[in-house]
Amino acid sequence: MGFLLESTVRAVGLITSLDREFISIVLLSLRVSGLAVLFATITGVGIAFIVYRIRSPFKKIIVPVLNTSMGLPPVVVGLFLYLLFSRSGPLGELGILYTPTAMVIAQWVLATPIVAGISHAALASAGPELRLTALSLGATEFQSAIRVAKEMRYAILSSVVAGLGRVIAEVGAVLIVGGNIAGYTRVMTTAIALEADRGDFTLAIALGIVLLLLSLIINLLLYLFQKKGETGDK
Repeated sequence: MGFLLESTVRAVGLITSLDREFISIVLLSLRVSGLAVLFATITGVGIAFIVYRIRSPFKKIIVPVLNTSMGLPPVVVGLFLYLLFSRSGPLGELGILYTPTAMVIAQWVLATPIVAGISHAALASAGPELRLTALSLGATEFQSAIRVAKEMRYAILSSVVAGLGRVIAEVGAVLIVGGNIAGYTRVMTTAIALEADRGDFTLAIALGIVLLLLSLIINLLLYLFQKKGETGDK
């Protein structure tokens, strides 16, 4: 118990002193996850609208596949991207393996189905009436999509926050494609795993505290957006 307390006190000291290594790890984590979620928002919401508009028997297959992809195993995604970007892989010439770019791509792949699945569920619950009404009033397809997105914005924001929650605490994929290189591809989750394995718990606990705070903020935002959507507060 004394060891845990002592390590926690040191971890708090590390946070308050704004240790350079600690700050660089946190900032890289936020940058990688932020970019991944930004790209996932663009692609995920786009996919959700495409599936929402599909009027085909194949939609009965597409929707379950989309929902299933929300649970993609991170290590499988990491392995696939590793094989894709390795020197002997089809995209090996790009030279992005063990770089932050590869980590962004991995998290992008993981977050996109989350954003797409939740956004599509929200659009499906609204039905086609919003889009058809906008079209009947002379709106273009793009304008009608903007109108639907505006009406369902809290549900879409919830999907974005859920996507961020998925990737910010992810370790498997970024470890495989990033390599956990100090000062370059080491993010909070991979640093925690490494430091715990080394038995150096001060940095691990400090990063764990930050992750817990981020998790709290993400879940609070998710709750607020869901409540906004339920009450219809525009």
